[in-house]
Amino acid sequence: MLVALVAFLYATAAWRQRAGGRAWSGWRTASFIAGCSVLAVSMLPQYLPFPEGDFRQHMLQHIMMGMLAPLGLVMAAPVTLTLKTVPARYGRIITTVLQSRLFHLWANPVTALALNIGGMAALYFTSLYYEMMMQPWLHYVVHFHFVAAGCLYTWVIAGPDPAPRRPSVPARLIVLGVAVLMHSVMAQMLYAGLFIDLPIPPDHLKHAAELMYYGGDITEMLLAFALVSTWRPSAKTSQAYQLRRRARFV
Repeated sequence: MLVALVAFLYATAAWRQRAGGRAWSGWRTASFIAGCSVLAVSMLPQYLPFPEGDFRQHMLQHIMMGMLAPLGLVMAAPVTLTLKTVPARYGRIITTVLQSRLFHLWANPVTALALNIGGMAALYFTSLYYEMMMQPWLHYVVHFHFVAAGCLYTWVIAGPDPAPRRPSVPARLIVLGVAVLMHSVMAQMLYAGLFIDLPIPPDHLKHAAELMYYGGDITEMLLAFALVSTWRPSAKTSQAYQLRRRARFV
């Protein structure tokens, strides 16, 4: 219900922009609706291909809500749309929060990577998974962390919304490469059953690890494409390139 409300608010804000003669990409609206749809389906286990309680179902939920849904949500530039829609006084509040020192720490790609990968490591290599199965409220907290950490990581790596002190594209590509490596190592450790003690049949654990490995690769590739597709060289870089090119024909 909450996801449907958020999707409705975004669609309404986008419609108001277009109705008021202000341009807003239909692709961004479609991206946000798609992200909300993936998130909604991930929260309805009965619609997933694996039976309830199956670890493969849990892994598919993790990929959908922590990696795939954030990609659709973040690439829709919700912060930019919000700033265009809300009254100026609220926009100043949002801008102040985004420019705060605490938010600068959260918006660092290394911090975002630590929250993203660290959450998975804590779930699979500590007793957190046991506790989550025993405490329903903790289950919701873990799901919220996956969504929030996934959106934060996607935003600081490739989000179209402005981010404070965002590093260069090559630096973000390095962080993305580290994330791919750590994700792959974690999947291989799950497959081999190293340093884990989960009440899961070995064949289910291996299939879930394969799902994590290949599903993670696909979403990371989509994120990398989103990053490089929005890369625009700076004016100085473009000017230097043109000068070098002309010099070759002098």
